[in-house]
Amino acid sequence: MKIGLFFGSFNPIHTGHLIIANYMLENSDLKEIWFVLSPQNPEKSKNSLLNKNHRLNLIKTAIEDNNKLKASNIEFSLPTPSYTSITLMHLSDRYPNKEFVIIMGSDSYTNIKNWYNVDYILNNYFIYIYKRLGFEKIELINESSTFFNTPIIEISSTFIRKQIKEKKSIKYLVPNCIEEIIINNRYYS
Repeated sequence: MKIGLFFGSFNPIHTGHLIIANYMLENSDLKEIWFVLSPQNPEKSKNSLLNKNHRLNLIKTAIEDNNKLKASNIEFSLPTPSYTSITLMHLSDRYPNKEFVIIMGSDSYTNIKNWYNVDYILNNYFIYIYKRLGFEKIELINESSTFFNTPIIEISSTFIRKQIKEKKSIKYLVPNCIEEIIINNRYYS
């Protein structure tokens, strides 16, 4: 079974993440997509992150109506910051009968050569790339990378957190159930 791994801080998960995941399910050979929550991305400040368990709960709530989407906390038991290659090794060991595919934005893909243990990733995993604004046309590094003509979604977790801090609405940026949890728990305010 081919499973797409959508890595991220999901701080918070938003409609853009869900649109991309649904697009990949409908327009590729993936049977499931796992949202792999990174407790600490090596490129992001720890100070701006909501508690990892709260973020995991938000993911689970956002996807609970779709049995092809799963939330993964695999990186909770791994050293931080989280490196994709290490997570992939652990997932492949734990689930030897599953074939994992990395889902990433075209902006991140242009920087992949700088990733920790990138040769392991490029030699062992397919990468499905979705379009990001400013990175609509990119050069593919190898034959295991595929560029998808996804819609460009310009919603960011950073923008959502800014809206919350400024006491502005986040309606339609996140699913209603997520908006309710964020507001009721005063996350990011």
